[in-house]
Amino acid sequence: MTTVRTDVFKLGDNFATLFGDEVSVGQVAPEFTSVVPGWASVNPLQDDKGKVIILSAVPSLETDVCDRETRRFNEEAAKLSDDIVIYTISTDFPMTQKRWCGAAGIEKIKVVSDVLEGEFGIKYGILIKERRYLRRSVFIVGRDGKWTYVNYLPTLGTVPDYDEVIEAAKKALG
Repeated sequence: MTTVRTDVFKLGDNFATLFGDEVSVGQVAPEFTSVVPGWASVNPLQDDKGKVIILSAVPSLETDVCDRETRRFNEEAAKLSDDIVIYTISTDFPMTQKRWCGAAGIEKIKVVSDVLEGEFGIKYGILIKERRYLRRSVFIVGRDGKWTYVNYLPTLGTVPDYDEVIEAAKKALG
């Protein structure tokens, strides 16, 4: 049974309903299935096993904050080792993601959708019931499959500390 939390995160002045439990550094990151354009299933943790994986969860690529965040991670990815992979995950439809990535010139990161099952959102404790999208957060999965960094952003409009995330990913390389 999925945990439901109603006293953790606010949308405006009201608490939102979050599905799933919060996760912690040191725990094994659960695998999840997402979809890409064309609706093919992907398993990011399996596909990039043995690498350091940054998972950037955003509500929608078509909002200003998510747009800026994803563009910034795309810029950062160009400077990183091939042993660090960045995924942006939203509940946007895959065709919307494909169109947005093409228009934004996103080529260095992988963008996947959690629209079908919300599996990522539930397993990582960030699926917002009231909006059916993800709470902004960043997770880093080390080469051993365990979380080395977890950051749940306090509001949907707050962006992560990019330098902190990139340094944590480099540190996770070992």
